[in-house]
Amino acid sequence: TKNILFIIGGAFDGLEQAIKSRVGKQGLGFGSTIRSASSDDENYLSKVQTEDLLKFGMIPEFIGRLPVIATLEELEEDDLVQILTQPRNALTKQYTSLLSMDGAELSFSNDALRAIAQKALERKTGARGLRSIIEEIRLDVMYDTPSDPSVKEVGVTPESVRGEATPLVVYRDEAHAG
Repeated sequence: TKNILFIIGGAFDGLEQAIKSRVGKQGLGFGSTIRSASSDDENYLSKVQTEDLLKFGMIPEFIGRLPVIATLEELEEDDLVQILTQPRNALTKQYTSLLSMDGAELSFSNDALRAIAQKALERKTGARGLRSIIEEIRLDVMYDTPSDPSVKEVGVTPESVRGEATPLVVYRDEAHAG
């Protein structure tokens, strides 16, 4: 027989409350441990159990198909910068390659990469939002560069990420353009 890997994911808004109500229950009597259910710094989602999913509203037949339950932590700025630069098919490498087909070089300053990551965090789009942010930055450049052979390099700066300026464009020396 073939086993099928079934993965569910998403933002389960309200699930944390079901977990808090279970974890935050106080014991009765002398010697019982008293815990506060209002601790905001605790990661309740990491303590999810099938009973919490039932309280959340999922049906038992569905939960029975989830033999392993694991939670994932939110990505942080450093994680997003790594996603932008590290993998073999990283977004920065893809866009650099695309622009090189038009004879120009694309570069991202370290501060620009951090600004892209911060924007994704602000939008709460995570890694999936990185592509759209880069698309917004290079939209004009994408259309102008192929028709302008004098463009040598396009530099993405933090200001261009924030929409305060356009990407920095370096032109070839006219005497050497060919």
